[in-house]
Amino acid sequence: MNDRDRADAVYASLLTRQGEKWVQPRVERTARVLTYLDDPQRTYRVVHVTGTNGKTSTSRMIESLLRAHDLRTGLFTSPHLERFTERIMIDGEPASDAAVADAWDEIAPFVDLVDAELAADGDAPLTFFELLTVLAFVVCADAPVDVLVLEVGMGGAWDSTNTADGDVAVFTPIALDHTDRLGDTIAEIATVKSGIIKDGAAVVSAKQDAAAAEVLRRAAAAHGATIAFEGEAFALVSDSLAVGGQAITVRGLAGTYADEYLPLYGSHQAFNAALAIAAVESLIGGATRPIAGGVLSQGLAETTSPGRLQLVGIAPTVLVDAAHNPHGARALVDALRTAFDFDEWGVVLGALDDKDVAGIVAAVAPAAAHVFATAPRSERAAPPDTIADHVETAGLPVTVHDDLDGAAEAARAWAAASDRRAVVIAGSVVLAGEALALSAAEDWKAGWHE
Repeated sequence: MNDRDRADAVYASLLTRQGEKWVQPRVERTARVLTYLDDPQRTYRVVHVTGTNGKTSTSRMIESLLRAHDLRTGLFTSPHLERFTERIMIDGEPASDAAVADAWDEIAPFVDLVDAELAADGDAPLTFFELLTVLAFVVCADAPVDVLVLEVGMGGAWDSTNTADGDVAVFTPIALDHTDRLGDTIAEIATVKSGIIKDGAAVVSAKQDAAAAEVLRRAAAAHGATIAFEGEAFALVSDSLAVGGQAITVRGLAGTYADEYLPLYGSHQAFNAALAIAAVESLIGGATRPIAGGVLSQGLAETTSPGRLQLVGIAPTVLVDAAHNPHGARALVDALRTAFDFDEWGVVLGALDDKDVAGIVAAVAPAAAHVFATAPRSERAAPPDTIADHVETAGLPVTVHDDLDGAAEAARAWAAASDRRAVVIAGSVVLAGEALALSAAEDWKAGWHE
């Protein structure tokens, strides 16, 4: 069996577990496995990232900036777009199949042991995400890395990733999402997320709703942690369009960084960059030493964020964005209006049924000239007819397509009729992953062919 087959076998084994969305509010089960493994998550420094939107992009920016400091980096994000090894990055590249398979070989005996202990206690076996988190910690320890940038799976306090102690706790904007698990109000959700703040940590946060900000301030004080909010301690001063992205000026915690190039679209990404800079300042210089100019420029310029306003097709232009809740969809619409010069957007929209489908449709409606309703390849996909019903309620033209192949073909044909039209595929990370694979297979960058 070659290394790719071994890694695929690891993923197949993970998929036999309770699914990624099956979450219990506890970290003890993950901690039990890690104890048997000698706590690999304590062998490197950790930047822990939570929030509702922008977690992955912010995490990727932080990782790139740290790598530019000549540190060996790990990055753990979720979900993946095409292959599960994307979730565990070492020095900016997906962990090798051999590294993943070897780490699993280390873990497997203890998984069986803990599963038996849990069964004896009348508890369910370890879950997909619990074991994926353990796998990431071991891969990063084996590398070994200097710093792990760690994205929360869901919430914070009881998320499996909270078995690590973050030197820096990073909060992207907190909004309503996963209300069935995290709470019905911003304050309740912020309380769960604030659980990643550890004793003596540095906390950096995007600008928050007043209720969320108060929760974070109280949590930081209780743990003797410093806290810095965007708009107060640091800020995005300006952002302007540039070829392939934007030029940003950021007032950081320790210095001001003028006219830096960020190869990502959308003002939300500029705000994410300001947050990432503050996080790195906090880790590297204790928020007192500016990031060297060349290091900052390199870190920002080498940032990528696959599936986030990613250009995958030309003639017609096709973008992919993983916007999967109303907050993300609103950020997408703002970026389409400010960063691109098209008169009409065709929106290929597919979402998971546990998301706020009506809210996503309402958010994208102001930018959409035509919606192509479809479904991601997931047993949790919302029916395309459901999406179409919401689109019709919004008063927009809509067609229904069983899968992305048909929806994308129809949308690209619609857009090819005018050089003032373009397409964006959005609504789900799963759909975004499918779109990346389909666009590569059909070579959308070669242009439209009838």
